[in-house]
Formats: sequence, C-alpha cells, structure tokens
Amino acid sequence: MFYMAYIPVYILILFFTIVVDYFAGILIEQAPESKKRRFLIMSVIANVGILAFFKYYNFFIENVNALLHISNSSASLPLLKIILPIGLSFHTFQAMSYTIEVYRENQKAERNFGIYALYVMFYPQLVAGPIERPQNILHQFYEKHDLNYDNIAKGIRIMLWGFIKKVVIADRLLLVTDPIFSHPADYSGITLALGCVFFIFQVFCDFSGYSDIALGCARVMGFDLMVNFNRPFASKSISEFWRRWHISLSSWFFDYVFNPIVASLRKWKKWAILFGLIFTFLLSGFWHGASWNFIIWGGLYGVALVYEFLTRDVRLRIFGKLPASLNKTLSIFFTFSFVAGISVFFRANTVKESFYIISKFGNIPSEIAQAVTTRKIAFLNLPFLKPVLLPCILLIVFLEAVQYVNVKYQLGENFRNKPLLFRWGVYYSALFLLLFFGVYEKHSFIYFQF
Repeated sequence: MFYMAYIPVYILILFFTIVVDYFAGILIEQAPESKKRRFLIMSVIANVGILAFFKYYNFFIENVNALLHISNSSASLPLLKIILPIGLSFHTFQAMSYTIEVYRENQKAERNFGIYALYVMFYPQLVAGPIERPQNILHQFYEKHDLNYDNIAKGIRIMLWGFIKKVVIADRLLLVTDPIFSHPADYSGITLALGCVFFIFQVFCDFSGYSDIALGCARVMGFDLMVNFNRPFASKSISEFWRRWHISLSSWFFDYVFNPIVASLRKWKKWAILFGLIFTFLLSGFWHGASWNFIIWGGLYGVALVYEFLTRDVRLRIFGKLPASLNKTLSIFFTFSFVAGISVFFRANTVKESFYIISKFGNIPSEIAQAVTTRKIAFLNLPFLKPVLLPCILLIVFLEAVQYVNVKYQLGENFRNKPLLFRWGVYYSALFLLLFFGVYEKHSFIYFQF
C-alpha cells in the first residue's frame, strides 16, 4: 500500500524482481560451482535491465539521435514517456547485494518468500535507502520486536533531528539555491559560489535528514539500519569524504565494483587501482542520474581520488611539515572547496550551464577587490537573499555545532542518562525550531529522483 500510493501498477515491477531474485538466490546456493555464476548473471541482468529501461532508455535514445543528427541523418528513434518508479535505484542495488552475497557464500539463501520480500520492501528505507546488506537486516525479520520505550524514545529523537535537517535547514537553503541555479547568468561569481556552498549543505541536510527519519522509524519498531552519513564536511581528503558520505552506496560500489575490478586486473598493479577508481566513480555518477552532468560529476571525483593516490607520499612530505592543526584545517578547507565546487554539475540544469558557472568563479578575485574598494558587497542586496542569508548561515553553524557536540560527547548514545530538565528542554527547543522556523512548502526529498 505504501509503494502503490505513488503509481499502483509499478508494484508489478517490484514483484517481478523479488520473484526473480528469490529463486535466483536458492538456485545459486543449490547449483554446482560451475553453474552458480550463470544464475547470478541472470539475476543481475533482470535487475539492471529494468533499471536501465526506466532510468536510462531516454538518455541513450537522446544521445543516439544527437549522433544521427550530427551525421546528417534524417532518422530518429522515438522517446518514451517514462515515469521512474520511486526508489528503483535503491531497492535494485539492495536486491543485487543479496544475490551477490549468496554467490559469495556470505549469506544463506532465504527460503521464506515473505521475509525476502520484506528485505526488498522494508518501507522506512525503500524509497531512498540506506542500501542494506542481507547480513545486517534479514536476521532481524526473524526476531520478535516488542515495543520498547528506549527504542521508541531514541527512534523519535533521530526522526526529529532528521525533520529539522530537512524542513528547517535544507528547505530554507533551497530559498537561496533555487533562484541562483534557475538563472545563473543573472548573478556574480561570489553569488554563484555562495549558491554552491549552500547547495552542498542543502543536499546533505535533505538526504541525511531522510536517512535519519528512516533510521529513527526503523528503531521505533526495534530494527537497526546502517548509519548513512558521518560528518562528511569534516573530511580531510576526498577518499575520507566518501567514507563519510552516503556510506551505504559508496561501500556498495567499493565491495561490488571497485574490489572485483582491482582483483581481476591485479597484474596491472597500481594501474588497476587507477582504472578501478575512475570506472567506479563514473558508474556512481551515472547511478545518480541519466545525464552527462552526473557522469562528469562522478568522473571528477574519480580524477580527484587518482590524484590523491598518486601524490600521497609527496603531500605527506610537504604538508607533514606544517603544524598538525594547520594541516588539518587546510585539508578540510581544500576538500570542502572541491566538493562544493563540483556540486555545480550535480545541481545545474545542463553541462553548458555548469561550465558557465565555473567560468564565473574566475571573477571572484576582482569582485572581492571591487568590494574592498567601494566598501559595498553587491550581492547582499539581492531581494531574495537579503532576508534569508543570515538565518541560513546561522543554521549551517548550528548544524555543524550539533554534529560536533554529538561526536565529541556521544550525546545520542548517552542522552537517556541526561537530567530530565535537560532532555525535555532539548525536546521543546527542537519542536519550537521545527514548528516556527520550518519551511512548509511542497519540497520533496532530492534523492527521490534517483
């Protein structure tokens, strides 16, 4: 019923993949070694085939038609009016992880059809993850989950923080980013750079907010899902960033794409790693969306990781001479600048717009010099920006402060041991923030489109 509330007939797609993967898991487990791979490939083709049709068919057709046009051919292939099934990328990857783990003999094939269907369709994380592994979640469906006050209290706290991230922070930052990226030609380089910084925080609060709501909802019922984000903007390198950002997806690609590539090409030595990084992140970008923007976005991350891998020793020698605190600060600053900068490709409407925005960054030094000379910062007077700029900055500071305190003092784990007045003071403050500073317009979660 939850899934069918979107487009009812799409439940048949989910039913088809569940049936295929359920029997594939059993066949893989029972088959002789020589035939296991065959059943795994059949399962992967079924899953990837559905994903490719609904998510990538029109992308490929558009590019084929563009090539035909370049070659002066009058032929063209028809586009289809396809609506992407909600959460397709997420539950496809979760289903694939099951058959792969059965093939690797890390997971027993599930004989209970209802339990396996629940693994794919567990509603808190069905729409946008986290992408679970069968080892973590399947056994939990066999356990009895009585209502437990501690689980309910902790789950609601996690959900409340997720709602604040989404409704209070992400949707308020959207009031800045939407006008900027809708008409980038109207704004200066400084304004566009500010839009990138605000957008990367918007994406983080939007997606990690959803993940918190999913984790909290599952915890209320007694289930434990994997943590999907871990203070990514405190990362000192791009590789560390991807260990902290969308952890369930990055670990999926690491286990099922990068590692097999490196293992199969091990005779190439370090070239296998370099190729694996580029290919994995190009694929990751393509997973995010059927457009060249996402492919470029993923490719840039791959290039950055290759750079880190090749220059690791040199950078250690150079930056290792700096004081530890300065080294850490510079590393975080450069990492965040890169992440925010290439978020242009994630948010801009076209590749052309992305490169236009990046070109405008070159004007920032002259704009700063002009602001110093005239003692006026022009973009502060933009009608849409003036009333929301300070609240947005304060909310970002608030976000990072809460995350820092939570990590340093393990506040989430120890919250139940805090004094009664402190706990209820936090609850009422959070509700006040949510009710009076939330942006209650129809803004769906960004990752629903994936």
